[in-house]
Order: sequence, then C-alpha cells, then structure tokens
Amino acid sequence: MKRFIIVLLSLAVLTGAYAIAFGVPVQVAQLWGGAPAEETAAAPRGGPDGGPGGVRGQARSTTVVLAPLEEHAYTLVLRTVGSAVSLRRSEVVATEAGEVVETALQANKAVEKGNVLLRLDDRTERLTLEIAEANRDQAQATVTRYQGLHQNGSAVVTDVALSEAEVALRLAVANVGLAEVVLDNRTIVAPISGRLGLSNVHVGDQLSGGDAIVTIDDTSTLLATFEVPERSIGLLTEGKPVLVTTPTYTGRVFEGKVTAFDSRLDSVTRSATVEAEIDNAEGLLLSGMTFAIRMTEETAPLPVVPATAITWDRSGAGIWIVEEGRTSRAPVTIRYRDGDQVWIETEAQVGAQIVTEGAAKLRDGAQVTTADASRGPGA
Repeated sequence: MKRFIIVLLSLAVLTGAYAIAFGVPVQVAQLWGGAPAEETAAAPRGGPDGGPGGVRGQARSTTVVLAPLEEHAYTLVLRTVGSAVSLRRSEVVATEAGEVVETALQANKAVEKGNVLLRLDDRTERLTLEIAEANRDQAQATVTRYQGLHQNGSAVVTDVALSEAEVALRLAVANVGLAEVVLDNRTIVAPISGRLGLSNVHVGDQLSGGDAIVTIDDTSTLLATFEVPERSIGLLTEGKPVLVTTPTYTGRVFEGKVTAFDSRLDSVTRSATVEAEIDNAEGLLLSGMTFAIRMTEETAPLPVVPATAITWDRSGAGIWIVEEGRTSRAPVTIRYRDGDQVWIETEAQVGAQIVTEGAAKLRDGAQVTTADASRGPGA
C-alpha cells in the first residue's frame, strides 16, 4: 500500500510539472469542464500574460536580446620582425699596397665625404711625380724654343720636328697626371659622410691591395628588411607607413615607409621580402638592430555583430533578424574576428534589429520578445 501511494504521488508531481511547462491538453480541459474547444483554441498561449502554462499546441514567444546592426571599419594589423642596415653604407678598402704612416680611424667618429682616413708611405710616388714634372717642363721648353725658331723662319726647325716636340710634351703632361693619381691613391679618404666603425688598421701596418680598412655608415636613414606573409600582401604599397619598435627604447615608436618589395613570393616561406626606410635623424638606432615592425590598414565599414549572434546550419553561418516580433534568418560571410566581435558581409540592412543572445533556440517565423519586455513594468 505504501508503495502504491508513492507511485501516485510521483505521477501527480510529473503531471503538474508537464502542465506547467507545456499547458493542459485540449481534450483534458474539455473533460474537466473547461472552455469549449473553439474558445480553447482561440485562447492566447500560456494564458493572459503569454507565459508558460497555456494550452498545449499554441505558439509561444522566445525571449531574446536584440540590438541594431551596426557598421564599423576593421583595422588590419600585420606584425613581423626585421633587421635594418644603413641606407647609405660603404666598406673602405686599400687600393694600393704599402706601409701605413698616418690614420684617423677613431671608432664611431663622424666624418664628411673627402675627409682623410689613412695615409700610406708615398715617398716613391712623390719622386716619380717630380721626375714626371721635370720631363714635362723639359718638353715644354723644347716646344717653346721650336715654336720661336719656326716663327722667325729658321730652317733649322722643320714642321716635323715641331710636331714631334709637341707630341713629346703631351706625353710628358700625361705622365704627370698618372703620377698624381698614383700619389693620390696613397691617401685614403671617406667616400661618403657617416660614422666610422671599428678598425684593426694601425700606423706601421702593411696593407695589400683589397684589404678592408673600415666601414662607414650613414645612419640618418635606416633600411629595414622584413618578410610579409602571402595573406597580407594586400597591405603592400610603396609609401605605406610602417611603425617600428625596439626593446632598446621601450615605448618609443619610430616611423618609416615602404620603399620596395619583391615581385614574387618565396616558394618555401610563401612570403615576400619588403624594404622600408626608417627615419633616424636623432641617431638613436644603429645598423644591424632587430625591430618589431607593425603595419595597419582600415577596411571599408562592414557590419559587425557579437559572436553570440552567429548561428550555423547546413547552409553555413547566419544571423537572425526580427521584424514585427517575427524572426527571419539572413546568411552571412565572416570576414574578420577580434575578440567577441565579428565583421561580416550580409544582405541585412544596417540598423535592422538582430538577435544577439538566444539565437540558438530560434526557427524561421518564430515569435520573440525582448528580455526587457519579458520582465514587465516595474521589474
């Protein structure tokens, strides 16, 4: 008997819970002497307030959160790492062999183009120049004498003799020029303006032709080289601004611009090599530094929705639009994501009311109420 009473009580609890959740079936309501079938079918779902507990089989509204569809631009950001060298740089090498007799190779010293960096022993070259100048002077004297005699009508100097003397003078002048060039090559000067690097050349060293002497870097502008992946190739245009940071100067951002990029992708890395000039007028950055490089670009305004507004079915992604309390589904194409925000392409009009919460429970044509409305006045 006790077990039978427990079973009855359980059935009563289940029946009550069913009636509260889904309403009382029409047939049962008629048996209990309720309203006629016609009135029951016309009664609003869930009773006067539209809430649960109405008659089974009638449509019920779903509580959702709505928001207008808005448009915003999306900021594309490319972050990569690159290294930089001086835009103008030179490695000074010895063009002649000889002993170093004078140097001005102080590391990090600023030099101007044409400043003397190093001198080689030039005693032999100076003597060679003196010999060439003496021969030139002698040839010049001969030509002058022959020209004077020829103008006075002397038969001693023929036209041929005068011509030969003039040719000898030209050769002597050329030999002087060659001797001057050789002498000048014994003095090494700065080919560009910039700052000197470290050098191992000292007075008394013996240099051979082609030996490295020192490097010069004009760091007023640096040339950064970095890789851009295939998916971000659309960001590349000449003159595109780039932002550069380095751990050496935390919080400091240096500006530059793209000057060139490769015409093809690397077959292994699927990326393109890019060069950008970085303004370094203050001289804070050094050639060879590694940089964190950032490029940004804003897209045209696109519809943006919370991630909770996106639902999926066999046709793909979509959002729910509410018009006059009824829902309809609009397909979307997802373009970008940033946190809980999603930028999409859709035919839905900007300003349309979309479901941002509760979208997973909806069907086409479903009746909905907003969360605020469901609380009622004074809630």
